[in-house]
Amino acid sequence: MKQKINLKLLGVIFSVLMTFYGQAQPPRGPYVVSPKVNPDKSVTFSYLAPNATNVLLDGGQFGAANVPMTKNAEGVWSVTFGPIKPDIYPYGFKVDGITVNDPANTYLFPNERFKGSLVEIPGDTPAVYALKNVPHGTISYELYPGIEGSTGTFVIYTPPGYTKNTKAKYPVYYLISGTTDTEETFWKVGKVNLMLDNMIAEGKAKPMIVVMPYGNPMARIAEQTGKEKPSDVMSRDGDDALKRMKLFENDLVKHVIPFVEKNYRTIPNRDNRAIGGFSRGGGQTLRTAFNNVDKFAYVCSYASYISPAEMDKNFTNITADPAKTNKDFKLLWSGIGTEDFLYKGTTEWENYLKEKKINVKTFAIPGGHTWMNVKQYLNETLPVLFK
Repeated sequence: MKQKINLKLLGVIFSVLMTFYGQAQPPRGPYVVSPKVNPDKSVTFSYLAPNATNVLLDGGQFGAANVPMTKNAEGVWSVTFGPIKPDIYPYGFKVDGITVNDPANTYLFPNERFKGSLVEIPGDTPAVYALKNVPHGTISYELYPGIEGSTGTFVIYTPPGYTKNTKAKYPVYYLISGTTDTEETFWKVGKVNLMLDNMIAEGKAKPMIVVMPYGNPMARIAEQTGKEKPSDVMSRDGDDALKRMKLFENDLVKHVIPFVEKNYRTIPNRDNRAIGGFSRGGGQTLRTAFNNVDKFAYVCSYASYISPAEMDKNFTNITADPAKTNKDFKLLWSGIGTEDFLYKGTTEWENYLKEKKINVKTFAIPGGHTWMNVKQYLNETLPVLFK
């Protein structure tokens, strides 16, 4: 009798739960696949929004800015665009004027301002950043005791074989992303880990550790102390920007580097440290390297510069003795896209260095201030570090 009562009770509970579950779950619409890369390298983008009145594809970096989409009877908006040049691109949708990412796509662009989705169009031959059948390194996330009592974060790549050959030590590349990017952007968008996996396997790059720190410690400190997060700087080389760059420099030199060298098998000298960065990260790179010549022998600026006026004011240690500077830096590298909004300032800075007899390797390619160009900068610089 007791067993029968329990069974009846379980049956009632199950019925109630199923009724609640059914009420709690919204009705599902049609299954949406987006993006769909077609054999001709066109891409079909789709978005489920049955109640929307207007949906646009927002893919300006591959020429698809505000492209109208068409709604079918099921409420799915779609458009096919292309063919598109093989690469990795950010995109989103504008739904009745509101910009959103693609909910059918888990491949997202790590950024603090915009929340774009990413689409990869493969080429006829594997790209240098393609996932290949080679030994792979490891991506890890670290917390460290940062500046002003904060807890900092960085992403670190250790090369293939790091965990097996426990006696080997490695040089380190400190790689800094741009304004509003995060510590994840260089590997999730820039694909630096896969690029190095492939280059190391082919003997084109030296095995190295790559440390990707968060580039905005002022925002991190504000968040952790209950203060309002500071807005973006209005001038790239104004007093506020320089103050923030100095804060980053101190965090990197006094906190990140000591933590890395204590916890990872590095070769802890300047000849085995490189520093590089994109956009704001490039400005942080140059100022940190020029203020700490004893720390870095390789310096790579991706789409950034220091104005000649600031060089004359703050960095005479670099310009006063060009022979010493050329000896100190085994590589001083600057890359820029010809359509980049920082092209003029970057080329003026490069020409300034050349006039001062300072060796700088310059690299100009078509394109703008994009992560498509960043991958090309990486492709040029990774093979020449620590050699």
